[in-house]
Amino acid sequence: MSLQTHRAPPGAWPWANCPPGPPPAEVCAGLQLFSHSLQWPFDAMRSQHASAVRAGLIANSILASRDFEQAVDALEHLTLGPFARSV
Repeated sequence: MSLQTHRAPPGAWPWANCPPGPPPAEVCAGLQLFSHSLQWPFDAMRSQHASAVRAGLIANSILASRDFEQAVDALEHLTLGPFARSV
């Protein structure tokens, strides 16, 4: 018994007829909205941290804020991968 694979010609591939160049504006806008919606939880974490500092619940320290921002940035890049913000 032999296993044969069927291979479609390159012209039958769905992306073979795509025009060259950047994607349409609608696709870019949709991806940007999707990317921004994935970043909302991390913005909420930053906002809550800032509110806690203003309320005096967390020390107002530049070094502590730096450490917090680095931790949130690392978590964002680890979780979102290519959809994470690049600074």
